[in-house]
Amino acid sequence: MNGTSTINVESATYKSGYYISLFGAALILLWIGIFKFTPTEASAIKPLVENHFLTFFVYKIAGIQTVSNAIGTIEIIIALLLIFSVKFASLKKYAAIGMIVIFLVTLSYLFTTPGVWKVVDGVPVTDFFILKDVMLLGFGLMILQNNTK
Repeated sequence: MNGTSTINVESATYKSGYYISLFGAALILLWIGIFKFTPTEASAIKPLVENHFLTFFVYKIAGIQTVSNAIGTIEIIIALLLIFSVKFASLKKYAAIGMIVIFLVTLSYLFTTPGVWKVVDGVPVTDFFILKDVMLLGFGLMILQNNTK
């Protein structure tokens, strides 16, 4: 063996971990998606959205709350795709692609938004909340590859 191991996708431990991750990701997306409908979150994401090379123009088309509502709607739809993929396996691919796109864009905000990084006691730090997206991106990639019900 060269340091790799085979994953037993039929084991109870694997299935439990998979479904905990799936419902956890859905809960996070649902919760954050709902929060996007508040004026507090709409204002909080404005600097991220307006400084990004893919989304800088959206506030010229729609207002702050409308943009936030649209993003929230997308997050809620992906959460629902994840939840319904438990019963309808064909939805997994769409949920996974949505997760990958959302979390790649969200993580790229770390590099496109001025002032996101600060140095505290000599250590570079950011809003640690956004770092959860690294794990969620990985899970999206796993779902895309995983064809198990």
